[in-house]
Amino acid sequence: MFLNLFFSKKIITRFAPSPTGELHIGGVRTALFSYLFAKKSNGKFLLRIEDTDRERYVKGSVEHIIEALDWLGIEPDNHKNIMIQSQRLDIYKKHAEKLLESGNAYICVCSKEKLAADREKQAKEKHPPKYGGYCREAGIKLEDVSGGEYVIRMKMPLSGKIKFNDLVRNDVEFNFSLLDDQVILKSDGYPTYHLASVVDDHEMGITHIIRSDEWLASTPKHIVLYQMFGWKTPLFAHLSMILAPDKSKLSKRHGATGIFEYKNLGYLPEAIVNFLALLGWHSKEDKEIMSFKEILKEFSLNRVQKGAAIFDIKKLDWMNSHYIKEKSGNELLMLLEKLYGKESVGDKNLALKILDIGKMRMEKLEDFKILKESFDLVNYDTKLLIFQKNKKLFKDKNWLKYSLEESVKRNLSEVNNILRNISVQNFNKVFLEQKLMPFADKQSYGRGEVLWPLRVALSGKEKSPGPFEIMHVIGKEESLKRIEMASEKLKSVLG
Repeated sequence: MFLNLFFSKKIITRFAPSPTGELHIGGVRTALFSYLFAKKSNGKFLLRIEDTDRERYVKGSVEHIIEALDWLGIEPDNHKNIMIQSQRLDIYKKHAEKLLESGNAYICVCSKEKLAADREKQAKEKHPPKYGGYCREAGIKLEDVSGGEYVIRMKMPLSGKIKFNDLVRNDVEFNFSLLDDQVILKSDGYPTYHLASVVDDHEMGITHIIRSDEWLASTPKHIVLYQMFGWKTPLFAHLSMILAPDKSKLSKRHGATGIFEYKNLGYLPEAIVNFLALLGWHSKEDKEIMSFKEILKEFSLNRVQKGAAIFDIKKLDWMNSHYIKEKSGNELLMLLEKLYGKESVGDKNLALKILDIGKMRMEKLEDFKILKESFDLVNYDTKLLIFQKNKKLFKDKNWLKYSLEESVKRNLSEVNNILRNISVQNFNKVFLEQKLMPFADKQSYGRGEVLWPLRVALSGKEKSPGPFEIMHVIGKEESLKRIEMASEKLKSVLG
């Protein structure tokens, strides 16, 4: 049987997450692709909350889902009237009973123990789990089970094939003999995903269903349900999985998976959108950096790949660093205060100087904390002031006239004199470099003889930003103070 699917003049897509925790990367990509596909054609993108699995329901998840979509700029057209499945139980029950009346569904009273035993036996025999059809022709009516425990199952065709065209995977075919008589209404009165999603998609007027390929095997059951109700069938597009770099299933061991984990680490929404758009899709020119507007203009399901997408955190870091570099210091300051609180920023003028110098090396907003600390002076051993190549120089040339410490002290003293003659107004990275580099370049064993002890004197660290960057941030007075402290350390060694 081949299905004649329809195209509507108005494209309507949906995102239908379950509130079982934080919204994950895979779900966000599904929402993004659904949004882009609809908006590319001036259609509608709707949000639905599928909360019928009460055992897995997590309080606060709905709010988190809405907040996450808002943060990323994926705004549903029904944001003021979001469909909530748990508020529609009577509607699903009514539709399940309609299928009973038409003979397309039946009541099943098989015990959980019997079904569990069947599944165990099938597993041992390496057969796919499937209901044995015990109640399929039993003719049990609702009045027969009044007050008792039962479920309602859809009556799938027993033979033949079903074919449909998937907008990503092209022609797909399933044998009915391998498909189960799916439960559509559970004993607690809640619908399963299959019934609820079909009823809701019909009532919402959904024309295109874009979802994860984990639902591909369920699609024949959904199509059959549409036929049983006599409704038009929407078009389907199943997105491939997102895998870790080692081709395994993406999980916690590969890093963060929840979207708010990425937000709290300091990833920008534009970087997340850009990165996720390229997870399984590419532009005509294979551009890497694309704005939301550019992605929307180019997006097409024709260029969505069938194979799994690989989640490369290094690529996301690179993209995020690009968008950080594009922002002004004030923009980054606002983002930092909003994300981590004003106390994390401290003195705004100092923070702006740090961002001006340091944003080029930031991959995430959280890097600001480490960057800020890198400009703080820590206690250090005097030996750290000695440039390592100086030791080789003194040994090779047998320069015993001066000790290494004396050489460093003389260089720092000269640097100190140069800095004192630079005005506070000109005390910036570019001007400082212009004034100090000629002196550093005169050194017999390279500029490191000056720049290494200067950087250590300013930071107290073996690894830190360069001396010109540090002085630009901490200013003239603090720079001279730290150099003088280094000189005092050397004096104590020289005696």
